[in-house]
Amino acid sequence: MRNTLETALVQLGAWLRGEIPLEGPNNKSLLSKAEIENRWFTEDACKMAMKACGEMLAPTVMAEWLGRYDIPEEPVETKRVGLVLAGNLPLVGWHDALSTIIAGHQAVIKASSSDAVLITAVMQAWQGFLPDGEKLQVEWVVGKMNNVDAVIATGSANTNRYFEYYFSDLPSVLRSQRTSIAILDGSETEADIRALGNDVFQYFGMGCRSVTKLYLPEGFDLDRLFNVWVEWSHLANHNKYANNYDYHKAVWLLNQVPLLENGFVLLKEDKAFLSPVGALFYEFYSDEAALHKHLELNANQLQCATVKNPEQPSGLSVPVVPFGATQSPQPWDYADGVDTISFLLGLSSYPKLKPSTPA
Repeated sequence: MRNTLETALVQLGAWLRGEIPLEGPNNKSLLSKAEIENRWFTEDACKMAMKACGEMLAPTVMAEWLGRYDIPEEPVETKRVGLVLAGNLPLVGWHDALSTIIAGHQAVIKASSSDAVLITAVMQAWQGFLPDGEKLQVEWVVGKMNNVDAVIATGSANTNRYFEYYFSDLPSVLRSQRTSIAILDGSETEADIRALGNDVFQYFGMGCRSVTKLYLPEGFDLDRLFNVWVEWSHLANHNKYANNYDYHKAVWLLNQVPLLENGFVLLKEDKAFLSPVGALFYEFYSDEAALHKHLELNANQLQCATVKNPEQPSGLSVPVVPFGATQSPQPWDYADGVDTISFLLGLSSYPKLKPSTPA
């Protein structure tokens, strides 16, 4: 079964990357339906997310990823794994569903109401590439989730506390809100800053891998950012983004908070990591070692960091990637640093547990 699943995944990768006419991101009706359900899911955002998911399914990438594990052809013991998916980005829960099925378990999926269209379409496409008579081990749940043996759930800080309480009797991977940061050293070229703009503005800055905080060397000229990032000015035409921008600008100006703004992004000096939509926090530093120590102490709030030269050692435990790469993770770049496949493969060592409390 595993071999046929992976063979179908190669075809699904082509579907996701738009290599099949009128299918996947070439299906205008599908993209329109996704955007009607969630106005943040623009056609460009959906296409970008689908392409990223498709790149993960390239045969060489899949071989490198799954070759790291001893995955049996048939599962030792199939478990029902409850998946509570987030909906902040298109297909943000796809990796959990993919991992669960590849590991030989049944995916009991509770899709986010914000991202039910695309995830359903992708699973249907995968099923369509399987031989007749073979079915994906998938169950869709709306409302309460019952009779699962393990849980992988993603949500806000408040939701995560709910997960911890209701799934306390189950093996689980529970993820809370994280964000990403960029560290500049002042030597950045225009091309570097342009690449960093992708990390900041793609998906409207709403993902855990979106850069929402800049660390800048003392004396850095912020106009260098504005001069390059003007190509993202079209964000101001998006109603929901513009509403966020206008709201935070009004509140901060009312409170006499110093701001730099250019009509589509607010730059605010702030020690917090997570800036709201339409804004970007920044902070100056003079001691690189002290900065790295600060970031390491707060690593549980960060998904990744982006820099000009990721090869240089930083001492950070979070992944460090080059500018422009935060939104293109490999399948082994696990959210929150938790190896999902290892967790799933280890479930066969757990005894059959009592039904979970409904979620």
